[in-house]
Amino acid sequence: MTKTITVQLDHITALDITPVKEIIEPILEKNAIASLEQSLSFDIQYPREPDDPRELSEVPEIRLWFVRLDTIYPWFPFLLDAKEGDLARYSAMLVPHQFNRVEGIQYNPEALEIFVMNKLFVLSDWLQTQGLYSQFRLQSLAQLFGYDIDDSFFAMIKKG
Repeated sequence: MTKTITVQLDHITALDITPVKEIIEPILEKNAIASLEQSLSFDIQYPREPDDPRELSEVPEIRLWFVRLDTIYPWFPFLLDAKEGDLARYSAMLVPHQFNRVEGIQYNPEALEIFVMNKLFVLSDWLQTQGLYSQFRLQSLAQLFGYDIDDSFFAMIKKG
């Protein structure tokens, strides 16, 4: 079941990630983080003028809030509901992109590659510390962004 994290304007302007901490910290204390796998989504409450054409991921203040979140919980993508598009929206907050009315989000290719590799490294290490390591999980994440990562890559990073 998906849990929604509501982020208000005051959270964004103060770079306050309390709404996330209130959900994650109790679960971390119980060593039950796997119970939140692919179960979180965001409801961003950010007032805009009716004629503001920007997507939320184009608003610098919102993007900065997500950068802050990502520095504190770099493994956060593990928790996002990818099937509902939450992982793509999260990534759009961190990766330069453009919107195409027909094709949707079009990430900067080099920036997306760096983002995906970073998340694979972070998640590989973090999943190991949580006793949840799964190459399939990591390959699935990469595939969501169009990358087919060879098994030898995972063998190499698991060693190091």
